[in-house]
Order: sequence, then structure tokens, then C-alpha cells
Amino acid sequence: MNFQFSETLLDELAEQLTVRGYHVFESEIPADICQALRAKAINHSDEFSKAAIGRGAEQQYLTSVRGDKILWLSPDNEVDKRYLDLMSQLRLAINRRLYLGLNEFESHYAIYHPGHHYQKHIDSLKGSQNRVLTSVLFLNPEWQTEHGGELLVYSEADTLLETVTPTMGKWVVFLSEVFPHEVVDTHVDRYSIAGWFRVSSSRHGY
Repeated sequence: MNFQFSETLLDELAEQLTVRGYHVFESEIPADICQALRAKAINHSDEFSKAAIGRGAEQQYLTSVRGDKILWLSPDNEVDKRYLDLMSQLRLAINRRLYLGLNEFESHYAIYHPGHHYQKHIDSLKGSQNRVLTSVLFLNPEWQTEHGGELLVYSEADTLLETVTPTMGKWVVFLSEVFPHEVVDTHVDRYSIAGWFRVSSSRHGY
């Protein structure tokens, strides 16, 4: 039987999104799925490409701003599909609870090699109504404090709200328009999956 999120977890996420706009889960994605996703990322690392900043004709590659390499998940891959199915389940559940009208989820693997980071940014411009919810799943077993690579989440007033260590199975969901965030320098290879629940079908590719 395929894994199903509990109603308690879904209610908790909906409540936290309503009250404060984000939530950090410690280990809600099944361990075997996380391990398979990590293995996929490692085994296909030669297929990753440099991530861009900006959109359309304004896209550019500036490792001083954003240093990760990415690979989009595909429903045609068995490992990817297990995760995408979970996110589809989540999308429908959040729509039932919060009436957000989410109709699409896109997601990519990200590798940050030592010395790389992603400067503070917002995933969706206010009023653009494309990316509504951001999801980040971390895939790093035995992460140590000295490894760096934390995800920092800020308020709209630029107050630091959360410092999230990228440990295996930790999962963060937040409103894309509301929370600036950054990835600080990592000192070892750092793996994650970033994803966005959307209300439109156009992809902006960053």
C-alpha cells in the first residue's frame, strides 16, 4: 500500500500555514523514499546543470548569487514518481482545507558543492500568483554543525525566523510570496529537493 499522510499531519500543516505561514517537519517523509531520492541524486549527478537566476531573457548564471546545480524530477522515473505522488496527495489535501486552488507541482533536485550558497531571495513576486507554496526536503544523513549549509527563513520585516539544518528527512513548507530565505555556504556536498505548488501551468525555470 502506498504511503498516506495522516489527517493529523495535514491538519497541522494547514493550521500552521494559516497562523504563521510556514512549518518545519522533522521526519514525515518515509525514510526509504528519502534514501532512494538521495541515491538517485548521487547516481545521476553528471546530469545536473547550473541553476540560473532571473526569468526568460533575463536569466543569467551567477555562482556568487546562486551556486547550486539542479535536475528536474520526472514522473517517468519510478523514484521521482513516488515523491511526486506524495506531493500530489499533499496538494489535494491542502486545497480541501485552505481552498488555495493549487493545480500543479514542479520540483528539482539541488546539489550545493563546498563553498556554494544561495543569497537571500523570494520564490514568487507578490501578486504574480504562480508559486504559492514552497517545499524543501533535505537528503543529508549525519549532517554536522560544521558542515554549514543551513536554510535561513526570514520574515517580511527581515527578522530571522528559523535556522533549518539540512538533515536527512527534514521538510519545510512555506508561503512562497511571504518569506525571504537563503542557503548559507556549505562545506560538504549538500543535497535537497526544492518544489513549488502552483496555480498556473507556466514554468519560469529558476
